[in-house]
Amino acid sequence: MIHGTHNALDDPRNEEVQIYINGELYPRGEAKISVFDSGYLVGDGVWEGFRLHEGVLVFLNEHLDRLWRGAKAIGMDLKYTRRELTDAIWKVIHGNNMHDNVHVRLMVTRGIKKTPSQDPRLTVSGPNVVIIAEHKKADPNTTNRGISLFTSTIRRGAPDYLDPRLNCHSKLHEVQALIQALEAGADEALMLDIHGFVSTCNATNFFMVKNGELWTSTGQYCMNGITRGQVIEICAKNGIPCYQKNFSLYDVYDADEAFVTGSFGGLTPVIKIDGRVIAESVPGTITGLLQKLYEGAIKEEVDNG
Repeated sequence: MIHGTHNALDDPRNEEVQIYINGELYPRGEAKISVFDSGYLVGDGVWEGFRLHEGVLVFLNEHLDRLWRGAKAIGMDLKYTRRELTDAIWKVIHGNNMHDNVHVRLMVTRGIKKTPSQDPRLTVSGPNVVIIAEHKKADPNTTNRGISLFTSTIRRGAPDYLDPRLNCHSKLHEVQALIQALEAGADEALMLDIHGFVSTCNATNFFMVKNGELWTSTGQYCMNGITRGQVIEICAKNGIPCYQKNFSLYDVYDADEAFVTGSFGGLTPVIKIDGRVIAESVPGTITGLLQKLYEGAIKEEVDNG
């Protein structure tokens, strides 16, 4: 059985969800995009993953900021205003009668190509916008058990060829890293940066606890995670020492606690890395505290929604 940070409880309602494609809603089985779409052909696009909690899209502005930064970085005009794109997301949510425990995946590609090619000048349409909303409640078994990590030989790249902060459709190196981890018997992959320091995981950001301090990477070579940013902000507000710094596997193997962060799973404890036991039971003291404080941040978003 699959075990990882994106485990969700089965929900039969997802068989009947409607998918948004360029302004229209289609039944799941009829939702299609052209084989000439630039995202399909060359991975040319940006995306975001949102969570709907009690009728509120939490941390919406932070996600939209990241989407617009990503589109600007790859020279793509979204052709939507923030209000229009937000309205499109709500069209999907309301069209599916959704309220809570919902994951929304928004994907924007450069558009339809005249012929298979990397050249953006051969794009003959505006951007393609696809929004998939599903009833997805995180499987509590994942948090209760924790996950194991394996350090992949696939490195997080340098910002001069594919900045790791860019939330783009080109995810092949993360897939390769995860495949290595799965073949090694772990749940997910830990990835190093080009200098050999710990960077991030294949789909989440990594934190560890040492002597009451929280350590995470510098942010130069890791995903620009919204949940990662929330944890750092929570630490600042609550007087919890949190350092963004370079550290190696030497430091990680001696960690007191470790966890990973993501919009879907929140904070997920790590029990083992490269076969070395980090925690016999989860969550650890600091991880448990941060889980509660993060839940509080979500509640504040809902209350202010």
